Amino acid sequence: MIAANAQLDLLTLGAHHATAIPIAQPTTEMGWAGWILWLPLISLIACGLCAAFRVRNKLPAWLTVGFLGSSFLVTLGLYFQYTEPVTIELFRWIDLSLGTGTDAAGFTANFSLYVDQLSLLWMLFVTGLGTLIALYASEYMESDVGAGYARFFAGVSVFLFAMSALVLGDNLLMLYLGWEGVGFASYWLIGYYYTRPSAVAAAKKAFIVNRIGDLGLALGLYLIWRTFGTIEYSELFERLGSGHHATQAGGWSVRAIPYLLMLGAFGKSAQLPLFVWLPDAMEGPTPVSALIHAATMVTAGVYLLARMFPFLALDAAAAPTVAWIGALTALVAATIGMAQYDIKRIMAYSTVSQLGYMFLGIGVLTTFGAAYHVFTHAFFKAVLFLTCGAIMHGFAGQLDLRKLSGLRQLPGWRITSYTMLYGCLCLVGFPYVTSGFFSKDAIMAQAFISGSTGLGLIALVTALLTAYYTFRVWFRVCAGPVKYELGDDHHGPDDGEGHGDHGDQHGHGEPHAPRLAINLVLVLITTGAFLAIFLKPWAREMVMGSTARNAEPHSEGHGFWQDPHKWMPVVASITTIVGIAIAWHFHLANRKAADALRSRLLANPATAWLPVAMENKWYFDEIYHGLIRLPLWIVGHALAFLDRYLVDLVIVDGIARVPRWVGRAFQPLQNGILQSYAVSMAGGVGLVALLVLYMPQVIKLLEGWLGGGGGG
Repeated sequence: MIAANAQLDLLTLGAHHATAIPIAQPTTEMGWAGWILWLPLISLIACGLCAAFRVRNKLPAWLTVGFLGSSFLVTLGLYFQYTEPVTIELFRWIDLSLGTGTDAAGFTANFSLYVDQLSLLWMLFVTGLGTLIALYASEYMESDVGAGYARFFAGVSVFLFAMSALVLGDNLLMLYLGWEGVGFASYWLIGYYYTRPSAVAAAKKAFIVNRIGDLGLALGLYLIWRTFGTIEYSELFERLGSGHHATQAGGWSVRAIPYLLMLGAFGKSAQLPLFVWLPDAMEGPTPVSALIHAATMVTAGVYLLARMFPFLALDAAAAPTVAWIGALTALVAATIGMAQYDIKRIMAYSTVSQLGYMFLGIGVLTTFGAAYHVFTHAFFKAVLFLTCGAIMHGFAGQLDLRKLSGLRQLPGWRITSYTMLYGCLCLVGFPYVTSGFFSKDAIMAQAFISGSTGLGLIALVTALLTAYYTFRVWFRVCAGPVKYELGDDHHGPDDGEGHGDHGDQHGHGEPHAPRLAINLVLVLITTGAFLAIFLKPWAREMVMGSTARNAEPHSEGHGFWQDPHKWMPVVASITTIVGIAIAWHFHLANRKAADALRSRLLANPATAWLPVAMENKWYFDEIYHGLIRLPLWIVGHALAFLDRYLVDLVIVDGIARVPRWVGRAFQPLQNGILQSYAVSMAGGVGLVALLVLYMPQVIKLLEGWLGGGGGG
């Protein structure tokens, strides 16, 4: 089912944009809003001083929580004072004039804030969740007090500063500054355990894969400046709406802009084929995972396309490309998540999958659905990662769902178990009582209206798989009989015997339940996930009052089955409940059935490849290794060989050796012995005599040869 006017609405969006959205006006009266950025920077400096003075208590954590909390309060004050879009210049940064006369051009990028409803929506959950995650980390990271504690919170401060610059910047260069900043902060924090080779490899992988997307964004930024003559949002959207680019609209460089922007977004938000870095980011501490997956880094790509949404109109195929990449990413990541055993890794693949839903929303022209799902996902995914972190923290690093069971029955673990339960319900979109249901429903219904039946079916199948693998985790870990096995991180005294999942395997020691800081944060964020249900109209107002505003195509029919917005809640609810029921059967009611099913699949040659491929993540890492890493490794070593043995040894060192060889040949002539000097003098006289005697004949011979050659 495709609305006839869907593509037309997109193609005319740029032309009508200027009249649809009020252009931000400059103001000098709200400079205090800059403290949203300055407070995380001050937190960074304070953590650096704590490290320099070797502070061995939780002072870095409390300073970070205080400064980030203050940044959230400033954001809240800015929200309540907001009346219309404004730009707030903090200081002049770059202001260049290029050329003279009629060829004059300029490049201006000041350090200014662009405050509209979209940036406020993002900053409210970025600073709010960032503060709560820092509070959670104050307890989670306490084993590192005096070691890397200050370094960790310094990295968190960089993360929040960079994300704030990305969201609030009033031009694309400031966005790019924040873009690179969150990439650097992710490298810093994913590789926090720098003595662990897997953490170092994961940090490098994240940094390098993101460079691919960052190159696309940099090229897109350049082409935007070349086409429109500015990178400042206010002027940019005004010129787009006025048709300033009309004379160049047929050129490839203009049509390339949306694809370069989406390449940047796909890299930062982990979409096919650039998603491989995100699951490995689990090597960082769990609060880092919550920051990356919920509040900051991976939402940057969605923000970019929402902010620059009118630019998708520069090519008719741009929006469908975003939709299909998002849908396929959601499906592929869900299939991988079904076959993993590490609960944090499962949640990582669920993030990739849910990001796919967000890009699907952008592609099918529901910017509201995409942004609202970003908002709800920020809360419930933070809950899920932080509950996984609490389990990891209490069970000595144990994350294997086959070695954990019945947590809700253990003393001190009920808050963790039931906040995880509500997070799981939100993730699968359990009907009517979770925010995830309303945000995901808006995207899936629109997929049938303005996308295609194929996109809608992929979204529904992904929802079924999501319900299964999500409750596979909860039924295994939190429900069922009490059995557990501590992980390898436990190095304390043996004070008891764990209860292994298998009779012959027992971990030693007892798990320690989370305390006040962790439990308080879990309850607060879970409450936020619930309250987000009632914020749907508010979120729509926030998106529609920004540059992401879009008139969503409507269904051409008005009957129940002709309007996906009417039947989608019913179908989505049934799909979710069926997925949960399947997970209940295989992972709670009859846990042996899952192993039996896997054994049957492996025993059948026609299906044996399926579970193996899913467990091995469809071999994406191996494909990257074979097609990119290995060829580059071979070429690199070949060039190194040529550089060492041809360029250096033969050419550079070879030429340098010639004077030494000549010097050594004549060295015996200068040995200080009188007889040698006499022989040298006699030889020299003889050589001069030969030259005098035979040189005329040699000259005539050469003249004749050259003359004959010239005549021929």
